[in-house]
Amino acid sequence: MALRPIQMAGCGVNSDRPADHCGVFAIYGNPQAAALTYMGLYALQHRGQESSGIVSSDGNVVHKHLGLGLVSDVFADPMVLESLKGHIAIGHNRYSTTGTTKEINVQPILVNTKDGSLAVAHNGNLTNTRELRVTLEREGSIFATTSDTEVIVHLIAKSRKPKLVDRILEAIGKIRGAYSLVFMTPDEIVAVRDSHGFRPLIMGTLGDAVVIASESCALDLIGASIDRDVGPGELIHVDGNGIHTMQFEPNPALHQCIFEFVYFSRPDSRVFGDYVDKTRRKIGKNLAEECPADGDIVISVPDSSNTAALGYAARSNIPFEIGLIRNHYIGRTFIHPTQSMRDLNVRIKFNAVGGVLNKRRVIVVEDSIVRGTTLRKLTHMIRSAGAKEVHIRVSCPPIRYPCFYGMDFPTRKELIAAWHSVEEIRQFLNADTLRYLSVEKLLESMPEANFGYCTACYTGEYSIPITENNGKDFLEQQTGGTDQRP
Repeated sequence: MALRPIQMAGCGVNSDRPADHCGVFAIYGNPQAAALTYMGLYALQHRGQESSGIVSSDGNVVHKHLGLGLVSDVFADPMVLESLKGHIAIGHNRYSTTGTTKEINVQPILVNTKDGSLAVAHNGNLTNTRELRVTLEREGSIFATTSDTEVIVHLIAKSRKPKLVDRILEAIGKIRGAYSLVFMTPDEIVAVRDSHGFRPLIMGTLGDAVVIASESCALDLIGASIDRDVGPGELIHVDGNGIHTMQFEPNPALHQCIFEFVYFSRPDSRVFGDYVDKTRRKIGKNLAEECPADGDIVISVPDSSNTAALGYAARSNIPFEIGLIRNHYIGRTFIHPTQSMRDLNVRIKFNAVGGVLNKRRVIVVEDSIVRGTTLRKLTHMIRSAGAKEVHIRVSCPPIRYPCFYGMDFPTRKELIAAWHSVEEIRQFLNADTLRYLSVEKLLESMPEANFGYCTACYTGEYSIPITENNGKDFLEQQTGGTDQRP
């Protein structure tokens, strides 16, 4: 069966890569809170490149600055950070689904409730957004955004509980799905992680200040110590009286996102209790054992596949070489109106090293294949540089199902592995051989192997029901994003 490249109108360089939705950061107790939040968001830029924002407080007055673009773009004017006064701050980087990159959806969301100012930043995705939103609108709530995060804000605002922590607990008792959340009022912050632990959240200290972030690389950048993960089903409350913790779900059923180790998290980060680099190297070694190839060199598709490729090379005793060079200075994704210009997108971002690839049997280690369009062009580029053979090895199983817990995989109809065999995909990529790591070997690579990981994007086994009350099956509807319009 012949496959055609899947053309997506308006897609840019990264359109064939999965994307995470958000990175969150919070700090309490440092007079340079906003500046430190800026640095934390800079470290978390890989988790979202569409928008960025910071809300700060001096204990009385709340300040905010939000905008579309990279962290360095949004906060390019040094006077902006100077204006964000206070010893408390939360920040957010966001990746949006197609068509929802709007200023109204930039986080943190800041609202004035009957109990005062409240800001919230969210990494994850709720699965019962529609039913909650319809109910809230019937009760008189007016929504300003299309984000599922605003549902949480309305639930908190409607609560009659006297304390913020109790209002948050009442709200999260009504939501389903994935959420790592940070909240801020003028004089406190609260962090919450869902009972499945889908998305990472880590806590540390910087002197007397408490710091919470999506990944440990953000703590490393500002010189904070790493204390521990925020536990699944745990709430952490920080105010002038210190740190208070609460386990609101006593027996959490872990379903931590395995893709954080495969692709999303930075290799120098610690997530889910272990370092990403260590796990990713083990993935590469298991890939070499399960999917060997006769080759002269091993190369990666930089940068996300580098560590797995090193593991593959080490276990297979085949030299690792740098065969593709990635341009790190292209700024935001290029989007071109014509197909001929869109075809140049891969060359804008990658170039082949002819002296390395020429007359070699090349083993290409890639972390994942979504649509396959980018890898098809890279295979052509490698062959054009003189490679005798191209053998593709993928360090995760075929992605056959969308994610509803905070990853922006395309709709199922756009996932190449959902409808085509490995052999058909090999032909489409024009590779000599193609093999994927199995689910079993991927789980074996994880810290605490085979324990508590979500593999729904590979298996279709969703731990939280993905059918809304209106009866439309998400597998048919295929929204798959943080912004689920009712």
